[in-house]
Amino acid sequence: MPSMYSRRLKTGYFVLEGLNSAATVFYLYYFYFYMEQTFHFDNKDNLCLAALSGGTYALLAWVGGRFAQRFGYFTALKIGFGVMAGALGVGSQLQSAPGEIVVMVTVIAGMCLTWPTLEALVSEGEPRAGLQQMIGRYNAIWAGTGALAYFTGGAMLERLGPRSLFYVPMGLLITEFALTFWLADQARRSRSGSGELGSGQSRLDGTGIPVVAATACPAEIHPHSVARARSFLRMAWLANPFAYIGINTLIALMPGIAQRLQLSTTLAGLWGSLWCFARLGTFVGLWLWPGWHYRFRWLLAAYLALVSAFITLLLAPNLALLAAAQLLFGGAVGLIYYSSLFYSMDISETKGEHGGIHESVIGLGNCAGPAVGAAALQFLPQYSHGGALAVTFLLLCGLGGLAVVWWSGRAA
Repeated sequence: MPSMYSRRLKTGYFVLEGLNSAATVFYLYYFYFYMEQTFHFDNKDNLCLAALSGGTYALLAWVGGRFAQRFGYFTALKIGFGVMAGALGVGSQLQSAPGEIVVMVTVIAGMCLTWPTLEALVSEGEPRAGLQQMIGRYNAIWAGTGALAYFTGGAMLERLGPRSLFYVPMGLLITEFALTFWLADQARRSRSGSGELGSGQSRLDGTGIPVVAATACPAEIHPHSVARARSFLRMAWLANPFAYIGINTLIALMPGIAQRLQLSTTLAGLWGSLWCFARLGTFVGLWLWPGWHYRFRWLLAAYLALVSAFITLLLAPNLALLAAAQLLFGGAVGLIYYSSLFYSMDISETKGEHGGIHESVIGLGNCAGPAVGAAALQFLPQYSHGGALAVTFLLLCGLGGLAVVWWSGRAA
């Protein structure tokens, strides 16, 4: 296996991934609490912010994946981490809502260079069995550190003060930035020492290390037909943005849910993060058991659970129902996300670019759900639950689209 994609260096990539998840979850999930408490944003305002963040990610994630594929994985990571840390440093000194919104957009722009790249780095050079292990480990790590960041973030924000929203993730990103330089140096040293060079390695990154490695293992016969594999990829790419419609809408409305249930910021983090831990458990289960691969009934069951759990979450009158719905919600979004990433990597040759597409469709969902919810609150203010019902209707439309893709794939 080419040195750049050795398991030893991939351990370093997993460390970057875990730190990145903790930094982005802490900042982006609690940004809505910060805007509510500092600038008195309400549910509609926060939904508009969520739509803006999702739209930015949708537009730039695919570009980020292509950039990494063309100019190098380490180059993309250095720029991404640097932009994010710099933006947070500026944000920590601002006192205006428009300024903080610009900072949020800039952080997301930098983030678009990181996630597609990290997905590609852990997937490159792997046979199918190895890919299942790498994707499983990748999902468990980012979900675990993200859940921990959400769980503890509320208490941290209350105890350290509102500016910790910027300083904590900025410290993590500076660590990532330094670690990226070290990993790039290690990869260059390993390659120069081994003298490895494959015929497929034509594009170089900023360290002189090839972006695309020569085939690391003998070509494998895919256990499913090309048509079936592509059909499942299309279904996963369709379902995943709808899962993130639910996720980003829920995150944006969590300050309002906390107010309704009389939860402090600390308790909102403790109770509101349960779905993240449920998603983590789902990731571990899917990692250890590959029998769900290319099984439509699993994807369908997850989508149905997503719809029912989402509406329950937004209307839950007590903590018990909120907790139960989160467990179902976390399991559903876990399987849908895992499907999208696994199928993207399983049949792709340009993993950086496909990682960008996978992340871009996440952005579409992140934008569409909050945008619909905000529009419902704007034009139908007389319905207190209009935003929740409008987003639920959007999710049901996705269910119809999923069925259409499934039947089209069977007919092909």
